[in-house]
Amino acid sequence: MRAVSHVLALGAVALVLFVTLVPAHAQTIRVADVTPLPVPAELMAVRAQPAIGATAVPVPPGQQPLTAALLANYVERQKALRSANVFGSQPAGELTTDVLMGYIARGSIGGNSAVSAIASFTSPAAQPEPALNPHSLAAYVENGYQPLAKRLEHANAERGCLAQAIYHEARGESEVGQLAVANVIVNRARSGKFPSTLCGVIYQNADKGYHRCQFTFACDGRDDTPGERRAWARSAALAEDVYAEFALGDAVGAVPGSALYYHTTNVRPNWANTYSAVAQIGSHIFYSPN
Repeated sequence: MRAVSHVLALGAVALVLFVTLVPAHAQTIRVADVTPLPVPAELMAVRAQPAIGATAVPVPPGQQPLTAALLANYVERQKALRSANVFGSQPAGELTTDVLMGYIARGSIGGNSAVSAIASFTSPAAQPEPALNPHSLAAYVENGYQPLAKRLEHANAERGCLAQAIYHEARGESEVGQLAVANVIVNRARSGKFPSTLCGVIYQNADKGYHRCQFTFACDGRDDTPGERRAWARSAALAEDVYAEFALGDAVGAVPGSALYYHTTNVRPNWANTYSAVAQIGSHIFYSPN
C-alpha cells in the first residue's frame, strides 16, 4: 500500500510539472497591414487654398468680414472638395442645398451663425427686396423729395403762419380758446376742401382783397407785426405744439375734427344757419358742415 501511495504521489507531481512547463498551443493572429489611400493631387491643391480665396491676402483668424465674396468662395470650395474622387471609383454625388447645409450642420460645434447667411446667399430668389432699394428711392424723389434745409424752412414757415393766426384771432382767449382756433385751421388743412398746408389755409384768398380772405387779419391791410410781447410768446409756443401734432397726424382735440368754421359771439353771419354748432369756447362758436 505504501508503495502504491508513492507511485500515485509521483504521478500527480509529474502531471503538474507537465501542465506547467509545456506551453499551450495557441494560434497566432497577424493583423493585416492597413495603408491609407493616397490623397489626390487636385484635392491637395484645393485644401491648400485659403478659405477667403486663392488670390486674396489672408486675414488673421476671427477678423474676416462675412461678405458675399466670402460666402461665394466657401460654396465653390465645398463643391471642389466634394467633387474630388478620393476612392478613384465612383464620382461624388451632386452638391445640392440640402447636402451642403447638412455638411455644415455636421461640421459645426454648437450653433453656426453662418448657416442662415449661406442659405440665403445660395438661394437669392427667396430673399425679399430690402426696403431701401432703387425703386423706392426713385418713387420717393418723384413724390416730392425735398432736402433737409428746404423741409426745415417749410416747417418754420408753417409754425410762423399758425402763430400769427392764433395771435390775431384769439390772443385774448384762454389757452383752450386759442387751441380751438388752431384746431379749426388744422382741420381745414386735413379736410381736402381747403389748402393742405397751414399757411395755405390761413392766407387763402388773401390776395383778393378785404372780405374775400378766410381770416380778416390776413387781408385787412394792417401791419401784422405782433405788438404784445407776452401774448406773442404764448401764441408762438402753442403754434409749435400744434404744428408737431399736425405733422405727426395726431388729433389736436380741442374741438371735433369736423369743425371747419367759427365766429365770435358779437356777430351772426348768414352762413351760421347752414352749419351745425358743435362747441362754444370763450367768445367763439365753432361749426361743422351738416
